Amino acid sequence: MALIFREAHAAPDKKKLNEEYFVLENTGGVAVSTGGLQVIAGRKGKRGAVLGVIDPGFMLQPGEKIIVVSGFPGKKAQGEPPTRDGMRVYHLLQRERLLQGTGTTIRLALNQMEIARLEYDAEKPDGVAPPSEP
Repeated sequence: MALIFREAHAAPDKKKLNEEYFVLENTGGVAVSTGGLQVIAGRKGKRGAVLGVIDPGFMLQPGEKIIVVSGFPGKKAQGEPPTRDGMRVYHLLQRERLLQGTGTTIRLALNQMEIARLEYDAEKPDGVAPPSEP
């Protein structure tokens, strides 16, 4: 898969959705569009629920990373989104947090085909569990 979740960070407060974020990277050799990807969240081993569709989405050039924030831009009550030099921020516009503890799985899918998968591990510094065997 060309899209990889590099980091996952849960918000310290469940109301601070702009402090829950993921770093997504395009590891492929061509640009990737995320427009139309479904965001699916659930517990490990469960199917998960579709939380929404990334629309209009964003383009990621080869090797480019982006910060994907769960909350709404401009909602100060949801906290301040992270910033990093050279990285854009994209908001998923979710009303609740996605990361419900270790074992939460976040998937990006297009027409039921999985494009990227994250298994959250709160004990890991980057929040990403090693890929599990199918």
